[in-house]
Amino acid sequence: MQRFEGKTVLVTGGGGGIGGATCRRFAAEGAKVAVFDMNLQAADQVAAAIRADGGQAQAFRCDITDRATVDQAVAATLESLGPIDVLVNNAGWDVFKPFTKTEPAQWDKLIAINLTGALHMHHAVLPGMAARKAGRIVNIASDAARVGSSGEAVYAACKGGLVAFSKTIAREHARHGITVNVVCPGPTDTALFADYKEGAGNPEKLMEAFTRSIPLGRIGQPGDLPGAILFFASDDAGFVTGQVLSVSGGLTMNG
Repeated sequence: MQRFEGKTVLVTGGGGGIGGATCRRFAAEGAKVAVFDMNLQAADQVAAAIRADGGQAQAFRCDITDRATVDQAVAATLESLGPIDVLVNNAGWDVFKPFTKTEPAQWDKLIAINLTGALHMHHAVLPGMAARKAGRIVNIASDAARVGSSGEAVYAACKGGLVAFSKTIAREHARHGITVNVVCPGPTDTALFADYKEGAGNPEKLMEAFTRSIPLGRIGQPGDLPGAILFFASDDAGFVTGQVLSVSGGLTMNG
């Protein structure tokens, strides 16, 4: 029996690099996957690829910053795929500028997507998990939350907030049999990282600097993340909650 056979898994930002890789891995291990993304075309492409490989997946357009849209998409998932067993909060966005060159409107958008959006998802999904006394939540933060990252001050603040929030929800809902854990990617070759490189003004030099600083000698790939995410979502991690794991090639080493 596969680890997630019969389970319904919801992944936000499922049309992107890490999200798409995570959706495909869950489906390969037997899950019914709800692919949430603001870009319905991207979500549809991931879901279609999963179905073409014999898996089960359905795409849902969801703006996680809009609570009404979240509630509608979650309700549609429950109707189509059944109770949500695993929630992966992966959607994110960043703007790469020194803090003093950012504007309050950018802060609002960063907070809405990277922090408030995850709160909406928890608020919509947790009651069902608590009623069933079972559930797994995996929040995707960032190593920027653990060590800081130049040009990402507000993003790092949001991800740090997500880490603290995750630990608190892990405490509040342990009695319901729900675990909440966090995966922190390091530099990973996604569209978001491509924007980061362009914002730095010298992408090649930045790539060289990052590669030299990572002990394993390369930038992460989206496929490097699902193993950690699926571990936290699995029964193997049934006695693990409130924990934070970096997947960064050794760039950050936290005890």
